Amino acid sequence: MLSSAEMGEISALLKVRVHRGTRLAVRDIRSSDPYVVLKLGNQVVKTRVIKSNLNPVWDEELTLSISTTTPRTIKVEVFDKDTFSADDEMGDAEIDLQPLAASVRMRKFLKSTPSVTPIRKLVPSRENYLSRESCIQYVDGNVIQDVCLRLRNVESGELEMQLKWVDAPDGYDGIV
Repeated sequence: MLSSAEMGEISALLKVRVHRGTRLAVRDIRSSDPYVVLKLGNQVVKTRVIKSNLNPVWDEELTLSISTTTPRTIKVEVFDKDTFSADDEMGDAEIDLQPLAASVRMRKFLKSTPSVTPIRKLVPSRENYLSRESCIQYVDGNVIQDVCLRLRNVESGELEMQLKWVDAPDGYDGIV
């Protein structure tokens, strides 16, 4: 993990809950051993491997740091774990963080609203990897986005994830 001096001032944490994959591609004889990798700038985090499953449920939370120099896109990659050879690619996608970051800036206007307030809806298009509508919401003081991504460069597969923007605690140095 980079220090805050290398990354710029850390302003937030992005908690990414990788819920599950559906209809993932077969990369072994009849199944795959999938795991997910998230890349944001020089940060790389991974889920655990789920053995022999094309519809894995990870329900795992991964944390990335957001700073003034953080790129605006998360690269999402799915791999099949292999023991005796390089891991096989099972597709990839990207998540544009701009709509979420713009919604975070609206929080000060939402403090007196109900505990769950929709902020913005994103629809699937050629410019994003959404397989269905994505809703950004203000939930109990947090800005949360649910996404279902269609994987590219593969015959089939989708990933369901949730992004949660959390302000970094005072004095946070980027070590998670």
